[in-house]
Amino acid sequence: MGLGHHHDDHGHDRGTSSTRAFATVTLINLAYTALEAGYGFATSSLVLLSDALHNLGDVLGLALAWGAAVIAKRPPTERHTYGWRRATLLSPLANALLLVAFSGALGWEAIRRFAAPPEIPALPVIVVAAIGIAVNLGAAWFVREGHSHDLNRRGAFLHLVADAAVSLAAVLAGAGMWWLGWEWLDPVAALLIGAVVAIGAFGLLRESFNAAMDAVPRGIHQGEVRAFLAAQAGVTAVHHLHIWSLGAGEIAMTAHLVRPVDHDHDAFIDRINHDLDHRFGINHPTLQVERGAGCEHDRHDRAPHAH
Repeated sequence: MGLGHHHDDHGHDRGTSSTRAFATVTLINLAYTALEAGYGFATSSLVLLSDALHNLGDVLGLALAWGAAVIAKRPPTERHTYGWRRATLLSPLANALLLVAFSGALGWEAIRRFAAPPEIPALPVIVVAAIGIAVNLGAAWFVREGHSHDLNRRGAFLHLVADAAVSLAAVLAGAGMWWLGWEWLDPVAALLIGAVVAIGAFGLLRESFNAAMDAVPRGIHQGEVRAFLAAQAGVTAVHHLHIWSLGAGEIAMTAHLVRPVDHDHDAFIDRINHDLDHRFGINHPTLQVERGAGCEHDRHDRAPHAH
């Protein structure tokens, strides 16, 4: 059996950077939430108070992502041989559920306000919501690096961009109420933003659930990986190919390769591991090389099941 693992020398730095980014954006958003709630109470503005409540939920979601990034740095143990990296796959599930819950609450409040839109002091709404745009986009910038392949960061990134959109809608609604006296802009904007947030949340929920169920990570096509392995010199068959995420941008793979002539075993394994990482981003491959076609697992898989 040939075992091959490619380790990223920058993994520790990436984990430290991730933890620092989550800590920064969590604290920034907590401070802004306190500011917004304070102005909401001072002006009796339900818009600011409800948005502050929404932001408080987001702070909790970011705190989950921060905690998951911290837990993921824990070293492997005899029982948890991969360490705690998969904590970064569980956090987006909670993050997505929070987004769904808050978007539902936002929509319910918007519908309730259609009957009797409250009179809201527009200028504080505009100013404080504009600050919210800057705060959330700045925080999103902190976690932007690696969010395309790190589900945990993508959850936090979507949280922050959605918050910036909510704040923008509040600014526009506040401007309309101030200049035109259109109080109904408040519930309309809330419904639109709630729909956008819900759609993004359901997408994140679906993807994080798939990752938790060991689905092939987004952007990797198992058929292409199988074809790549089958095309390697001396390989006559590929079976038991499994690809899944370990969390935080780390992708594992196992495969059985039938290769009757295996005189260059170590060089072959090293070359495959290198190419899997650079072509597909698979950085934790485990390859079992077999010299014959009689795989015990294959025989069991092909055997008819008794009913």
